[in-house]
Amino acid sequence: MVDHTHALSFGAAASDYDRFRPRYPEAAVRWALDGLSNAQVVDLAAGTGILSRAVLALGHEVVPVEPDPGMRAQLANATPGTTALAGSAEALPLPDAAADAVLVGTAYHWFDREPAHTEIARVLRPGGTFAPIWNIRDDRLDWVAELSRISDIRDKAGDYAEKYADFGPAFDAIESREFTHRRTLTPDELFGMIRTRSYWLTASSEDQRRVERELAELLDTHPALAGRETVELPYRTLVLRARRR
Repeated sequence: MVDHTHALSFGAAASDYDRFRPRYPEAAVRWALDGLSNAQVVDLAAGTGILSRAVLALGHEVVPVEPDPGMRAQLANATPGTTALAGSAEALPLPDAAADAVLVGTAYHWFDREPAHTEIARVLRPGGTFAPIWNIRDDRLDWVAELSRISDIRDKAGDYAEKYADFGPAFDAIESREFTHRRTLTPDELFGMIRTRSYWLTASSEDQRRVERELAELLDTHPALAGRETVELPYRTLVLRARRR
């Protein structure tokens, strides 16, 4: 069984999550949905709707599914005309063969994979697409690696590609593609982004103070950051994609 304590911690910071978390590059979402037009897309573990809005912008229909009521409320506020369904990867509130694609934005690693794969295959039409997507900070820059250490983020883009070698017997072999982009943040916005991480949200007040103290020191002392009004935070966006048999 998967411990969902961290996965269900985000609702308390839903507004800040929607404000500070990075968006998904259009090219990454287009690649995930390659070959589809006017598709019925499920945004699974939709959070506040960041990925749902990217799908809508490409002209597809989207059905968000999200277990956390706080996140669903923020999605409704930020995405007019769209209402998320209450549900999880392991128990999707959708009929069989209802979707052309199921996307997951920076959440697949929280799933109980075997029952999730069964449910995702059930709601996909034959030939439909399943594509988890991650925005991962690019730790090839030393200050970004230090930021990840401070905020207890250990995963790299390669880790996901190696860790998730298949989606179970209902799916063809996985294809992968990586995209790069940057997000401009003020120091205050960088603090805000860190405060939406699961580690922060579930940490003790002592650990939260340590993170803030070390992040302030990094911003004040690192040559690439000291004295700057904004920070260019680089991301690697990884997409894994497979077709339902």
